[in-house]
Amino acid sequence: MSGFTRDTYHFGDELVYEALHSKWSRYHANYCGCGQDWLTAHVEPAGFSVVRRGGGYTALTGPGLTEDVDEESLTTNVLWEAVTGKPGTQDWFERVRVIDRGPEVQAARKAARDAHYAELRQRSARAEAEPVTVKQVDYLKTLAAKADAEHFRTEFAKATKGTEIDPLAEGETSGRAVRRLSRAAARRLITALAGRP
Repeated sequence: MSGFTRDTYHFGDELVYEALHSKWSRYHANYCGCGQDWLTAHVEPAGFSVVRRGGGYTALTGPGLTEDVDEESLTTNVLWEAVTGKPGTQDWFERVRVIDRGPEVQAARKAARDAHYAELRQRSARAEAEPVTVKQVDYLKTLAAKADAEHFRTEFAKATKGTEIDPLAEGETSGRAVRRLSRAAARRLITALAGRP
């Protein structure tokens, strides 16, 4: 969502309005329809400055929006009028979103992110160690019956690559082979066989 933001990491001490580009482009197309870019045709000529662009947002500052305003009574009326050519009718006030990027907060975010990815890695490792389920075996037997032998052999090799599962033995049936899979390898093989036209 668009919103007034104070983010010292990206904008220093400056209050900015982060305008969601797709939303304001739509406003402009619906209410103005001049066919030009809303930033260059309306926002910059109205005296607003583009602070940073990225991630689908356009950070703006300017008179009546973020400069010379009461931060307890913020609206986008002045931007609306610049972009659409019509008076703003926003009769509610928007709060300033303060984003804390201090060292402690950043360290906590990193620790949470590291813990999340560690859990994902552990889950993957468990799936590689857990044996194939009965449902997976039954489904793989059905898929193997529909696949030609060479395709099954190729996809079995891909699904078990990098694991401790032995490759298909000469004369080994698909039904016997799938019982040796891990849960994760079975999932990979199912995806490969089910996705083949």
